[in-house]
Amino acid sequence: MLTTEIIETKKGAALGIKIELDYRPPPLLIIQAENGYLACGYLSKETIAKTEDCMAIITGVNTFEEMLRHKVVWVSKKAMERGIHVGMNGEETLNNFIE
Repeated sequence: MLTTEIIETKKGAALGIKIELDYRPPPLLIIQAENGYLACGYLSKETIAKTEDCMAIITGVNTFEEMLRHKVVWVSKKAMERGIHVGMNGEETLNNFIE
């Protein structure tokens, strides 16, 4: 099942996309902002690097709220150029993507 949710931050709003996989938890989570996105560990770092997306990965999450609280564990080159780094929490990262 696919669900969407508007994620509000201090700097604006982003679109949360949650895909419940029938065959096992946890869900696939993505929060798309104006200038980049947060994603759970399901996505391939190699593909993101190849496509030069502006993205950060957060692992061990099951909800958008957890994504905002947890720490970033991987950052693409484009995201680094925006000042995002490993260890930032999801909300800080998302606000940076909204600017």
